[in-house]
Amino acid sequence: MSVTKYQVFLAVAACGGFTRAAEELHFTQSGVSHTIAALESELGVPLFARNRSGVTLTADGRALLPYIQTLCDNARVLEQKAQELRGLEAGLVRVATFNSVSVQWLPYILKSFREEYPRIEFELLSFVENAELEEAVLSGRADCCFASLPTVQPLDTWILHRDQWRVIVAYGHPLAGRDPFPPEALATEPFIYLQEGDDYEIRAVFDRLQIQPNIQYILRDDPSILAMVSNGLGISIMPELELEHCPYPLVACPLPQTFYRNIGIAVKDKNAMSLSTRRFIEHARRWVGQHYER
Repeated sequence: MSVTKYQVFLAVAACGGFTRAAEELHFTQSGVSHTIAALESELGVPLFARNRSGVTLTADGRALLPYIQTLCDNARVLEQKAQELRGLEAGLVRVATFNSVSVQWLPYILKSFREEYPRIEFELLSFVENAELEEAVLSGRADCCFASLPTVQPLDTWILHRDQWRVIVAYGHPLAGRDPFPPEALATEPFIYLQEGDDYEIRAVFDRLQIQPNIQYILRDDPSILAMVSNGLGISIMPELELEHCPYPLVACPLPQTFYRNIGIAVKDKNAMSLSTRRFIEHARRWVGQHYER
């Protein structure tokens, strides 16, 4: 049974627009638009109100939303049972993730997993904010996600790795190698910050240190911060995982206090996940356990 049209409906409802839903589903915008139009025609009611800022659910759309969500959830359970009956010969796992896991872990986890289960396919969704990762799982757009723990949403989770925060400075910086990095320097040195909305973990570190950084630049992503720091334009703080295989000449120093982010994997309901998703999570946990100490 194909539930693609209903999954498109859920994606548009979650994203608030056809363009972003198309990007996440790897569809064309016109394909998403035609799918929704066909579904509205089939059901005989308008599902979305179109406006300049995007789309919003109509009253009919809101009324049907929980039933469509249940239909998609039940379809996943059906697929799980079918996989079990055919011995996991094939399947699909939709994984939501963020940059450092996408770069440092996922290629190696997927490669070794596919050697064991070559007929299981993957759909990868990339997000920046933890809230987006959690929502992707909660809404059913992803079967599981890598995320910082604990989650805000009521998800079932497994911790994979405790990722320690470090101060990063350019190679040759006068404070390179200081252990720990002087707290007064965190307040006075030019600081390169992550844009608002993506900075909650950095903000939590400074709040606990009771330090106000001397922000000179605000950037959108970690690779840009690494490049700026390596050129001596300021200092920053970053988890160790982001620094693996770093191409820039940087020195990582311990913070005045030890801080970690807990990286884990989350699902909506561990008792309802597909067999292929369960096998992937088991494999990911083994891989991280073999390569890192918690």
